Amino acid sequence: METVSAHRLLPRRNDTAGGILLNALLAAVSLFVNGFGVYLTIQANIGAGPWDVLNLGVSRSLGILYGTASVAVSLLILGIDVLMKEPIGIAMFIDAVVVGKAVDFFNWIHAVPACGSLKSGIPVMLAGLVIMAYTQVAYMAASLGCGPRDTLLVGLAKRVKKVPIGAVSIGLLSLATLIGWLLGGPVGVGTLICAFCTGPIMQLAFRTLRFDATSIRHQRLRDSVEVFLRHIHVQVGQRRERKTE
Repeated sequence: METVSAHRLLPRRNDTAGGILLNALLAAVSLFVNGFGVYLTIQANIGAGPWDVLNLGVSRSLGILYGTASVAVSLLILGIDVLMKEPIGIAMFIDAVVVGKAVDFFNWIHAVPACGSLKSGIPVMLAGLVIMAYTQVAYMAASLGCGPRDTLLVGLAKRVKKVPIGAVSIGLLSLATLIGWLLGGPVGVGTLICAFCTGPIMQLAFRTLRFDATSIRHQRLRDSVEVFLRHIHVQVGQRRERKTE
């Protein structure tokens, strides 16, 4: 009889230094490809997703690259997560940097031209959302922490327990969109597509990969550091033993 694990994507283990490094690499590669998905949603040119309305608004108002604005916003949110005493993992820092700079890279090489109509923009937008969903699953499977924005959402939901997390999410996305729009970020049909299609597409990715997000036990940064320190201690001990032989 075949085991369930042979048919589904399972969260990865992080109990060795090598395992953590391998999973950090998995997270980084997944997030780089995720950045291509984000890039497509922007190049659809029909209005960006809520967080990208904010990132693009900051980018345009300050005259900086999208990636630089994205990193700044992500680090700000990560700081709020820390103040809220939410769990922080290695992948959160990778997320904060890699996605935005991946978008800058694809902009730099002019990977895909900006769409010129709604008819061409909608398929590109949906393709971007699909890429983002599947790479998000791979990133989550690394079990090294949620993204700064997801952690913020969970942290806020914990503090307003009487409000459904869906309502908290809508409020957070609406605030990001409003601030981004005031700063000059592009709001349009694509913004609504992102808001209403991201969830169902993520569920599709979970189902097709048979991935159970509730089974993840993300490793905190503190625990990752302890694994590396233990690895170093063992290596030093082995070297000392060789010298005494």
